[in-house]
Formats: sequence, C-alpha cells, structure tokens
Amino acid sequence: MDNKDLVVVTGASGFIAQHTIKILLEKGYAVRGTVRDLGRIERLTASLAGQCDVTNLSFAKADLSTDEGWDTALSGAKYLLHMASPLPVEQPEDEDELIIPARDGALRALKAAVAAQVSRIVMTSSIASVSGGLDTTATFDESHWSDVTQDIGPYPKSKTIAERAAWDYINSLPEDNRPELVMINPGFVLGPLIDPDTSASHEVVRRLLSGQVPGIPDIGFSLVDVRDVAVAHVAALTADEAPGNRYICVTGYRDYYDIAKQVHTHLAGSDFKVPLRRIPSWLVRILANFNPTLKLIVPRLGQVSQFDTTRIRQDLQWQPIDLDTSLIETVDSLIEHKIV
Repeated sequence: MDNKDLVVVTGASGFIAQHTIKILLEKGYAVRGTVRDLGRIERLTASLAGQCDVTNLSFAKADLSTDEGWDTALSGAKYLLHMASPLPVEQPEDEDELIIPARDGALRALKAAVAAQVSRIVMTSSIASVSGGLDTTATFDESHWSDVTQDIGPYPKSKTIAERAAWDYINSLPEDNRPELVMINPGFVLGPLIDPDTSASHEVVRRLLSGQVPGIPDIGFSLVDVRDVAVAHVAALTADEAPGNRYICVTGYRDYYDIAKQVHTHLAGSDFKVPLRRIPSWLVRILANFNPTLKLIVPRLGQVSQFDTTRIRQDLQWQPIDLDTSLIETVDSLIEHKIV
C-alpha cells in the first residue's frame, strides 16, 4: 500500500499513539504527529525509526490548552486520530484539572479538523466513559454511558464529558460540513514499549515490579494490548461500518491477584519480589485517605465488569492478542527499557 494520505495523530509521544503511528507508516500513510514540546521529536523519531521507515513522518507543535498551531497541524490532512488526553497516575485535587483539558482539547482538535475538511476523525475515548456509576452486574456494550452524576472519579468523568462533547459537536454541524466520527473505547492498555516513556496503564505492572505494592487489593482490570488498540484505530479510519459508532476495545478481565501471580511465576528466580499477599478492602479505604494513588482504586474495589466486544470484532475484523502474551511482554519490556 502506498497511498500517502495524510493522517494527523495528536499526542504523538503517547504510548498508544506511537504504536498507531508505526502501523500507519507501515501501511503507507503519511503521518504528522502533534507534540507539545518540539524537543521530544528527535528521541521519538529515533525510537520509531528502530521499528519502521519514518520517511513519511513529520511533526507539528500543538497543545490541547491553546488554539495556537492547530490549523497548521491539520492543514492538508485527510484523517485525524485524536489520541491526546490527560491520564493521571494520581487523583487530582480538582477534577477540572482533567475535565477541562480533555473536553476543551478534544473540541479544539475537532474544530481544526472541520476547518481543514478532513473526511474522518477517529478519537480515543475509554471504557471509563461506558461503565462508570452503573450496575456492574450488567454486561456493558456501546449503548452504555457512564453516569457523571455519580461519584465515579475525575478520570471517568473527564472521559465521559469529553466524548459526549465530541459527539454533540460533530452532530451539530450541517451535513455538508460534517466529518465522520468514530470512537475507540479501550480498557487498561498493556504491551511493549517503543519509547522509554510509560503510560499510566503501565502502573498496574510497574508497581508490582518496583516494590511499591505491599499487597494486592480486591480489584481487577479490563485489559487490552496496545498493538490491538492501534490496529483498531487504523482499521476505523477506512472501515465502511465505522462512522457514527463507538467501539469497546477490551480483550478480557483479569483480577489483580491473578496478574501478580502470573508475573511472580514469570520472574521466579530473579531479583524481583512480586507480592502475593492480599489487602482487605477496609484497609485500602483507610489508607486512601493518606495516599492519592489509592484514592483512584477505591471506587473499583470488589467490582468485576464485563464488556461485549461483538461490534469491534465484526466491524473492524478485530482479533486481539492473548492476554497472557501481552502481560509477559509488558513485564519484559519494562525491564528491557530499565523502567524498573
């Protein structure tokens, strides 16, 4: 394939974005990545060059918090992949620290895309905008939306508000000036790194390896490999069935104790001491009063969520990597890149 259609990827230095850029370049697209800091370009280009031909890769400076640079970044683009969004490691004191840049940044990028007359926008959302505050005994599909009137936490609230704002904006446009919009809603994203910068999702594994987790709380994660998320984004650019749809992008659910046990077995005999002691939920709730990181997991205690992925498998021909493989390759990559 040698089409040279220009795809603009926002937040190009991000974990998912890097893998997506790699696939786009391999498929013959021209890619322009947006970054907040042009000083990142040299290292990012070098990291991607180790994975693929970067001849058709360029960059533009654009920040979610300001209008400056967005028109230039989107000039000549056929597609926009809006992937840039804040993802916290710790819960912020003010939820607006996440909500405002997520919502306003999405609208800023989408408005620039409309002005540039792009034909399709694929935006990265999250399952956090699907299941928050709802009955966890249900199996969630794309018709579900998180209830922002409930105390679901700043991150799920920010993703829900940003996604709804994007749909509302696109649907408010006249049909002759309305690009197609597709939403990808991943779970917790694991997988190998291209660049040494990790994502907040890697904390699930990194903390096990670094000794920062004294024990295992009663939580679990709906997981997906970064390469599968990237494949979904690229497929959504051209799939006939995609416009107007949301796509839950989850491979499966894993209890944190089962994750720890698998990592412990994989690293048996090494210097890494992966904890297997369980921590009761009442203790986690008490400690969360003094630990911002624990505050993030309190709403998840004891919850097991299931997601229906029929739509993404059918429309995008999506066949994800086995979670055991993804988890082990995540561990090995964190060690290889000296993150732990």
